[in-house]
Amino acid sequence: MKIALLGYGKMGKTIEKIAIERGHQVVLRITENIEEQDLSQAEVAIDFSVPTAAFKNITTCFKNRLPVVSGTTGWLDNYYNAVTICEQEGAAFIYASNFSIGVNLFFELNQKLAKLMAPFEEYAVEIEEIHHLQKLDAPSGTAITIAEQIVRHSSKKRWQLDHADDDEIPVFAKRVENVPGTHTVTYKSEVDSIEIKHTAHSRQGFALGAVIAAEWLQDKKGVFTMKDVLSGLK
Repeated sequence: MKIALLGYGKMGKTIEKIAIERGHQVVLRITENIEEQDLSQAEVAIDFSVPTAAFKNITTCFKNRLPVVSGTTGWLDNYYNAVTICEQEGAAFIYASNFSIGVNLFFELNQKLAKLMAPFEEYAVEIEEIHHLQKLDAPSGTAITIAEQIVRHSSKKRWQLDHADDDEIPVFAKRVENVPGTHTVTYKSEVDSIEIKHTAHSRQGFALGAVIAAEWLQDKKGVFTMKDVLSGLK
């Protein structure tokens, strides 16, 4: 598989290492001016760029019939515009706030717990995420996904960063040196607490999941999620 890397920071370099280990070839490393690049030599693009570049990167690939796997967060105001362009161009797309297999299993656990807790309104729910100092957005895309899952399965109306009303979920974002990513969901009552937690030990899990998603996306058309990928791996 010939890969174009959109963004060549720490994640891009980790993805490159894992892709090569799995027998793939990185043919492009794009950090700017994607419209000036020859995308025809690639078979799939993996986007871990920056929020300001993501939409142009992704849609330029669609217009070149190049499948895209994107893990860039902070650009999702334009997500549905990207989906429309993908469908118009007959391209293929997977976006995930987190490609780690473990995190996607955590998402499934989070939804099951939210359903179980919904009748017990004496428990207040909150989310905490901790990431490295270089992370550009807060809260993380993963934390937003976790919060939105809980909203769908509870009486909560929305999430809010740091401060929340009774019908909202507070999300606390912390930035600490050299932390790849930790997400904790806690339900607290006067008598006890229930907590689920995912701790990433390195970027390897995120990168491996992105490469697996790119492998799965080959020869497909349409818009997919990591749930589709995981279902295909079973």
